[in-house]
Amino acid sequence: MYLQIKLFFPHHIPRYNFFNKTIFMVHVISGRGVQLVAFLLALTLASCQKSGSGKVYRFNGVINVDGRTRTYLLNLPPHYYDTANLTLVVALHGFGGTAAQAEEDYGITDKGNAEGFIVVYPEGIPSSGAFHLRSWNTGNCCPVAQSENVDDVHFISVLLDRLIADYKVNPKKVYVAGMSNGAMMAYTLACDLSNKIAAITSVSGTLMVSSPCQPSRAVPILHIHSVLDTRVPFDGGIGMGNHYFTPVDSAMSVWAAIDSCDTPPIATQNQGYTFTEWKDHNGRPAIDLYLTQDGGHSWPGGLKPREKADPPSTAVDATDLLWDFFQRYSLP
Repeated sequence: MYLQIKLFFPHHIPRYNFFNKTIFMVHVISGRGVQLVAFLLALTLASCQKSGSGKVYRFNGVINVDGRTRTYLLNLPPHYYDTANLTLVVALHGFGGTAAQAEEDYGITDKGNAEGFIVVYPEGIPSSGAFHLRSWNTGNCCPVAQSENVDDVHFISVLLDRLIADYKVNPKKVYVAGMSNGAMMAYTLACDLSNKIAAITSVSGTLMVSSPCQPSRAVPILHIHSVLDTRVPFDGGIGMGNHYFTPVDSAMSVWAAIDSCDTPPIATQNQGYTFTEWKDHNGRPAIDLYLTQDGGHSWPGGLKPREKADPPSTAVDATDLLWDFFQRYSLP
C-alpha cells in the first residue's frame, strides 16, 4: 500500500526540539494512515513538558543564522498563557558552558517562574575538540567563536526578533545577563544592540570589544565581580587561557562616559562586598558595581558548576540583584 507522509514546520513553532525530540505536524494521505498519525502524535506529546492543561512551557529551540545551526533553551513562566507583555531575560553561559548548565547553576529559571518573566538560554558555538567547548565572539575573546569570526551579535538579534514575534514578549523589556565569556558578550550586545536591549548584567566578565563601543543610547549596567577572581581578574591582566583581560575599572570608565555619569561614583562598604554606583546627569542610577570579598570566578548565590570550580560568593545573590536592577529600566 502506498503511504505518503508530508512533514512541515508551522510558523509558531519553527523547527523546535522539545527535550531533544523533534516535533512535526504530520499529514498522512491513506486510509490506514490514521493509526500511524495517532502513534506519532502520542510519541510527540510524550516528549513535551506540559502542565495539567496540556500547555507547553519549555522548548529546546533550533534556528539557522548565517549558515550555522544555533540552539537555545526557552522557559515560559507558569502564568504565561494568561498574561501578556512579559519581560524577557537572555542568559548567556560562560566559556565551555551550555544552556542546561547555565539554567542549573544560575537559578534564573526559578526566578522567572516566581516573578513571571521569560528566560532564554542561547548557546555559543561548540569547538571541534573532544569536549565541544562553547564560546562567544566578543571581539577580543574567545576561541573558537572569535577565531572563526562568528557573528554572535547577529545571532542574538535574529533570536530576539523570533521570540518577540512568536511569544508574548514586551520588546521594551528585554535584558541580557551573562557569566564570564557570556558577560563579555553582554557588554558587546550593549555596544552593538542597544536598540533592542534595555539593560545588562555582567558577572565575572569585562569589556572585550575589538572596536570602539558606540551604542545608539545609554545602557544601564550592573556588574558583579569578586576580588578573588583569577580567571578574569578584576584589576585586569592575564587570566584563563593565558589571555589578557581589560581591567573592570576601564570598562566602568567607558560606560560612565556613554551613560553621561558626570559626577564621581559613590562607594559604600557592606558586609562582604563593596557597592559602587554611578549616576547620570539627571541623578538617576546608571551603573551599579558589586565587588565581593569572597567567591571567585563563579555566579554569586548560585551553584558550583564543577568540583574544581571556585565557590560562589555568599555575600550577594546575582540573580536577585539582576532582577531588581532590570525592573528599573525599559527601552524608550
